[in-house]
Amino acid sequence: MKRAILSDIHGNLEALTAVMKDIEEQNVDEIFCLGDVIGYGANPLECLDIIMEKAKVCLLGNHEQGALYDPEGFNQRAVRAIIWTRKQLETESEKRDVRWHFLNMRPRKYEDPLWNALFVHGSPKNPLNEYVFPDDVNDTLKMDIFWGLTKHISFQGHTHVPGVFMGRKFYSPDEFEDGTMELMPDQKYMVNVGSVGQPRDSNTNACYVIAEGESFEKPIRLTYRRIQYPIQDAVDKICRIKELDQFFGSRLLEGR
Repeated sequence: MKRAILSDIHGNLEALTAVMKDIEEQNVDEIFCLGDVIGYGANPLECLDIIMEKAKVCLLGNHEQGALYDPEGFNQRAVRAIIWTRKQLETESEKRDVRWHFLNMRPRKYEDPLWNALFVHGSPKNPLNEYVFPDDVNDTLKMDIFWGLTKHISFQGHTHVPGVFMGRKFYSPDEFEDGTMELMPDQKYMVNVGSVGQPRDSNTNACYVIAEGESFEKPIRLTYRRIQYPIQDAVDKICRIKELDQFFGSRLLEGR
């Protein structure tokens, strides 16, 4: 079983298009999306349509939650972006009801018996909203809770910072040879797959992972993929929309 696992697209069509092209070249069996297809970027509808068509599993992210209900817990720039995104979703079109139905039906988590894996947007404890940052390895209580809820592997996003938690350590993809790591059957892991549309690890390239393995009883091969895309095109689109703060564009140029 070979899966592409991606998260946090955030309406960045240029990044998603480049990633999808790379995924096609990898000959994957399934595509999993961990949420936040929309928010921040200029093309929420187009990105949503691609994921609706291509992904076997798509989870609810906090930005989908904000568009569906009230955008609680967001800063004012993000609130304005969510309100603008909601207006795009409400625009009359033949796909409007299909998109809303799709968003309403998104689960908060997905459990996979093949790999004994949990797929979430946030954390094993709070699948929708909780951030798990690299520095959290120093919070013994917090990590103990996460490991208690993880059978073998938890795949997650939300922070936009890629890397693997194992025990009391966090490993950046730069620490793996060729960005690849084997997840062993006798260990527990939390894997942050990074962000397609808004990387925040000082690397401007879109990020997602390829995971390949037969079952949780054998090693699962994990590879981080970093994909170049026309960033300036995405930035320019954001800057042309007055409801979207230009910061959402400028940060793409710095990977933050």
